[in-house]
Amino acid sequence: MTDALTDNILVLVRHGESEWNRLNLFTGWRNPDLTEKGVIEARVAGRMIRDHRVKFDIAFTSALKRAQHTLDIILAEINEPDVPIIRDAALNERNYGALSGLNKDEARKKWGEAQVQTWRRSYDIAPPDGESLKDTLARVRPYYDKAIWPQITASKNVIIVAHGNSLRSLVMILENLTADEILERELATGAPILYRLGADGRAIDRKDLLPARSLAAPPEDRIV
Repeated sequence: MTDALTDNILVLVRHGESEWNRLNLFTGWRNPDLTEKGVIEARVAGRMIRDHRVKFDIAFTSALKRAQHTLDIILAEINEPDVPIIRDAALNERNYGALSGLNKDEARKKWGEAQVQTWRRSYDIAPPDGESLKDTLARVRPYYDKAIWPQITASKNVIIVAHGNSLRSLVMILENLTADEILERELATGAPILYRLGADGRAIDRKDLLPARSLAAPPEDRIV
C-alpha cells in the first residue's frame, strides 16, 4: 500500500441514495434523509477512501441533511469524526422550483415529456421558480473560489459531500469542461472522486474510487 496522500487532494462525493431518490421525486432544496441503501453507500464510500489512506484537514457540505448525513458516516468510517465541517447552502442541490416534490412521471403528464426533458437536460433553461445548471454554477463557483480553494492552496486535504448538480458544477471548474461536455457526465451516489490539483486549480489527475456505476441511483437530471 502506498503512503498516505497529503498535498493538494480534493475528494468529491455525491450523497447516498435519499428517500426521494428511491421514490423518483424531484428533490432539489427539499430535505429528505438517506434510505438504508443510502447509508450503506455512504459507509462503502468511507471505506474506499480509508483504503486509499486519504486524511482530511477540512470538510465541506451543503445545508441539506442527506449530504450532511453522508459526510458524517464517511468521517466515522475513516475514523476522523473531528474533522472541521463547514455547511453552506451554496453547495445545495439545484433548485427544481415548481418540479420539487413531484414524481417525474407526474411532471411529464403535467407539462409534457419534451418540456420536462428540456428543463432536466439543458444547461441554461430553468424550470418555473427554479435553477438551471448554469444558475447552480453561478453560486458554486464564487463559493469555491472564496472558501474551498484557499484551503487547497494551503496544502490541506479537502472532502466535499454534496449533490449531483452542485458537484457537476465543481467538476466543470476542476476539469475545465464546457456546457456541452458536462451534460454528458454523471455522478453516481456514494462514489468518491479523488482529484490531485495543480497550482492553477485544474485537475492534474482524477481517480474514480468506485468504477462500477450499476448499483447507484441516477442523478436527478437524468431521464429515467
